[in-house]
Amino acid sequence: MDFFYPNFINDFWRIMGLLFFQDKEHFVIPGAKKFDKEAIVDFAEKHGFAFYDTASKVNRLKDNASDNYLEIIEPTDISCLLSEMPFCHRIVTTGGKASEELLSQINLQASEPLHEVPAVGTCLTFHAWGRDMEWWRMPSTSRAYPLSLDKKAEHYAKLL
Repeated sequence: MDFFYPNFINDFWRIMGLLFFQDKEHFVIPGAKKFDKEAIVDFAEKHGFAFYDTASKVNRLKDNASDNYLEIIEPTDISCLLSEMPFCHRIVTTGGKASEELLSQINLQASEPLHEVPAVGTCLTFHAWGRDMEWWRMPSTSRAYPLSLDKKAEHYAKLL
């Protein structure tokens, strides 16, 4: 995968277009059904966005993207990632499986353990990895997730 959220049916880049440019098609290449990778990379670098998965190796138990059929074989070492990003103070997850994995890694590092994953659209604060952190749980940007683009954008507006 060249970049995160490249699937044209996923709404992530439309949400970013709405929130930052008041145009859901801002990152769409005119006349093509694909996103403009260069514009996205420039945007992410300018705004300090970093993307990574909480799992480096997974097994899909069925041929779909549902967390119910996803087995994490090799979790990503979040401590290692954050050691390279000393100014990162905010983490965002969307899926349930990613959130459960992050919770387990936070609790290995946190000064006070967290007892639950944040509810969708909310934030938890904690101290881990030598810094104060925010963990936001956002709705999935998949069109399979039962929220309109505008409602998803409202949740992401709170984060941004």
